[in-house]
Amino acid sequence: MSSPAFSHVAVVPPGATTIYVGGQNAVDAAGALVGGADVAAQSTRALANAKTALGSAGATVADVVQWTVLFVDGVDIAAAYGAIAGELASDEPALITAARVAGLGVPGALVEIAAIAAVVR
Repeated sequence: MSSPAFSHVAVVPPGATTIYVGGQNAVDAAGALVGGADVAAQSTRALANAKTALGSAGATVADVVQWTVLFVDGVDIAAAYGAIAGELASDEPALITAARVAGLGVPGALVEIAAIAAVVR
């Protein structure tokens, strides 16, 4: 079964460099949380931070094999995911694991996004 939103399995090609991006929250360059109680705004910023981290290792969203997205219990997941889904969808989308959690390490953070990418160099 095919989906534009996620894949069921991924294979990293031989010789690829694997890049791991730790959980990214909606923080600015100074480490201050942005987006307040707006989960869509926080999701957008957390994804932007993940993209910046990927870029620093020579990868892009197209290289991501797996996304992990954590949402704080009680947030509107449809609004959160809706804000970022367009950037994650593709002809061969990555695997996506999403979970609700009681809280995150950054006080006030509503979402955290991590990634695993593979780049053939």
